[in-house]
Amino acid sequence: MEALRQDDPRRFGPYTTLARVRESAVAVHFLARGADRDGLALVTAARPALASVPAFRRRFRSEARTAERLAGGPVPRPDVSPEGDGLWTATAYVPAVTLSEAIGLAGPLPERAVRVLGAGLAGTLSRVHASGAVFQGLAPGTVLVAEDGPRLTAFGPLGAAAHAEAREGGQLSVRLGYLTPEQVEGQEAGPASDLFVLGLLLAYAATGTTPLADGPAEEAAERIAHGSAELGSVPVGLRALIAGCLSKDPADRPTAGSVAAELAPEGAADRAQGGWLPAVLAAAVTDQAARARALEPPAGPVDDGPRVPPVEERTPTDAVPTDAVPTGAALPDGGAPGHVVPPGGGHDGDPDEDSRTTRFLGTGARTPRSDRATAQLTLPEEVTNAAPPRLPAAVPPPAQPYAHPAFTAAPPALPAAAPPAAAPRTGPVTGRRALLTAVAAGAAGLVLGGAAVAALGSDGSASATTDEKPAAEPRPALPGRPPEPRWTYARPAKAPAPLTAGVWQDRLLVLTDTAGATAVDLRTGRKVWERADAAGAQSVLTAGEDLCFLAALTEFLWLSPEDGRIRHRVRFADQFDGVPDMKVAPLTGQSGSVLWFTGSHTVTVRAPKPKKGKKRGKDTQVVKAYFFAYDVVRREEVWRVAVPAGRAPGTPAYRLIAARKADLVVRQDAGTLTPADVRAGQGKAVFRCFDRTTGKPLWNRRFGTVAPGGAAAGDQEGRLFGAVGDDLGAFETGSGKPLWTLNGTASSVFGTPVAAGALLHTTNRDQEVGAVERATGKVLWRRSTEVPAGDGCPALTLSGSGRTLLAADASQVTAFAAADGRRLWKFQDIGAPAPEGAAVTAPYRVLATGKTSVVVQRERAFYAFPVE
Repeated sequence: MEALRQDDPRRFGPYTTLARVRESAVAVHFLARGADRDGLALVTAARPALASVPAFRRRFRSEARTAERLAGGPVPRPDVSPEGDGLWTATAYVPAVTLSEAIGLAGPLPERAVRVLGAGLAGTLSRVHASGAVFQGLAPGTVLVAEDGPRLTAFGPLGAAAHAEAREGGQLSVRLGYLTPEQVEGQEAGPASDLFVLGLLLAYAATGTTPLADGPAEEAAERIAHGSAELGSVPVGLRALIAGCLSKDPADRPTAGSVAAELAPEGAADRAQGGWLPAVLAAAVTDQAARARALEPPAGPVDDGPRVPPVEERTPTDAVPTDAVPTGAALPDGGAPGHVVPPGGGHDGDPDEDSRTTRFLGTGARTPRSDRATAQLTLPEEVTNAAPPRLPAAVPPPAQPYAHPAFTAAPPALPAAAPPAAAPRTGPVTGRRALLTAVAAGAAGLVLGGAAVAALGSDGSASATTDEKPAAEPRPALPGRPPEPRWTYARPAKAPAPLTAGVWQDRLLVLTDTAGATAVDLRTGRKVWERADAAGAQSVLTAGEDLCFLAALTEFLWLSPEDGRIRHRVRFADQFDGVPDMKVAPLTGQSGSVLWFTGSHTVTVRAPKPKKGKKRGKDTQVVKAYFFAYDVVRREEVWRVAVPAGRAPGTPAYRLIAARKADLVVRQDAGTLTPADVRAGQGKAVFRCFDRTTGKPLWNRRFGTVAPGGAAAGDQEGRLFGAVGDDLGAFETGSGKPLWTLNGTASSVFGTPVAAGALLHTTNRDQEVGAVERATGKVLWRRSTEVPAGDGCPALTLSGSGRTLLAADASQVTAFAAADGRRLWKFQDIGAPAPEGAAVTAPYRVLATGKTSVVVQRERAFYAFPVE
């Protein structure tokens, strides 16, 4: 659930919108309150670009009528928009999370929960099939998990689509999330097709992975049509039933009624009584209900959207609209293959106080108190010695109602300014009208950065250039306002978006993309060089004092920091003997001149010679995986050790948890775990320890209930810190013994902490950051970033001096004094539009450069800020 965006409608018929709940490929779901202001409703509004297609409108209303016929139990009765009043439906709001969200929060569900889920869904399918129809509305994002059982939000292929787009000629293209064998072969879906998808969903609920359907589209289609489902991780009591649902021949699949009876003979509702959800999901649903009850519609008449007054009516002290909060949430677009074309204050108080009252735009247990140092709006001074940005002839029009075809997260950014020839930007170049446009997209409690609008610096030519002129000293910052950037730099819209960015020796900012590598001088913000022959690098590291090191998917590169020329190039096929055609996962980590990474290759194991009179067996393909240590200065392998292979195609991806003097601790990324690994882990992460000198494996260990995807980090003193349910736990790595626990709330879910001296800086999903004593877990301070609570945790970066802690998320960067948690400033740019006009939604990232500066990145834009 997140705050309304500026362009979101404020009313659907009699319903007043309160918040966004979730998005799908074809619609946006809003929490709303009816005209009587008593009950809450969930409004599903079609995306305007699709609603203009007649085939979409017919299908949307057809699926709404299906919901009306099925109303009861897991299916809420919809209120359908009348003709001429947009395209939406409204149902009674029930606190719930989607099945995909549930798996992300709690991991695989216990067998009892899977039975309740399956019985409820199968019961609905049985009712549909009895009428001779096919449902086609099952997907991880359309199944809701509520306190009293499952719910459904889609009633046909349109609602369950993984992607949908309007085509020329009025056609509608819809990509389904899950296909069936008969659909892959070009046949029409029948009732048995719903059972195949139900089998995929139940396997996903029971294991956290989807048999057959995961992976690249073409491979998934082939497996669905001809492959065998790996169900070894499915509980024994469910294995035969799910295997039957996944039969290739539709005639061999069970009926929906028999599935419901086998899963829960007493009925799904009865089996769900007394609580059927794991504790973490029950808490998430309860927390969502509390947040929903706390929301109130605005008093008095409600407009269709916030109004942006003309320039003549605005003054620098005008308040920011409280409902104008750009969230930066990306629109989902995923799923397996297939197309079907339908026919037609927080406040600075005591650490133990609740500082989460501002997390949802002023709603919550009590009225938030404004932080005067950060909640004010400040307008940067104009730079008089630079060319002003080219502005539109008139102020952008007021936000349009939801029926407008442009559905964006933020208003369009202004056209780029034309910079002086070959001159970099050394400060913000913004006019008053541009800043007022920025105000319209701003957030209450946020301060817009000095260079929020217009193009940010000249990219220069492709040839190597240098500029020895240092950047101008920034003006003193006002309270709460970020310091003026020392420089700004932006990749041009025609260039690919950066794949990664790294700092070399506090001298260069090195960017890589699919077209090449670019170096920017960290003192001036000018481009120094650009090399097309270094395209596609995934990591930027330091290789001693003389060379910059880039790691690509098939090779290592060493570049001259002066002009970007490639001094050395090592292809994996040439460097690593005995591992032909090696596939490398993202780098594990680096310490000093040594980096660690995993790689794998496939070998053929010949079948043994048969006995006389017997046929020779088939050769088998086996993946062999290794963990490598590589010295980037000497350019040679230090050691390699064989490790278990990962999920297909076989390369396990390790993340560095701690690199200590004698050993290093890693954890395998959850996405590369095999089904057998998942089953053996029983919902817990397995950490591995290797001797740092020889690579010898020392131990494999679990720590508490830290999940495979849960946050974890280590320190030099032999401690490991990990997210344990809602809490953060500290463990002794040598023995696994718990040391202390930092209690969280039902919605906190801690992110990756950062160790610094005697402190451990923490982050959680309530958008709080803090500091505790590493040895004891004693809370020293805790502060809110004042961003509405979302799914992720702010990412933490400590400045080179260790005095400033910066928290970056999808909405902003917030700077705190690391010692006592004082909020220093906040920064938010508007986000330059992509070439096709979509607003930038990439999260912010912070790179520490030296002791007194940081670089803030938001996709193509980079800002260099002075810090303590």
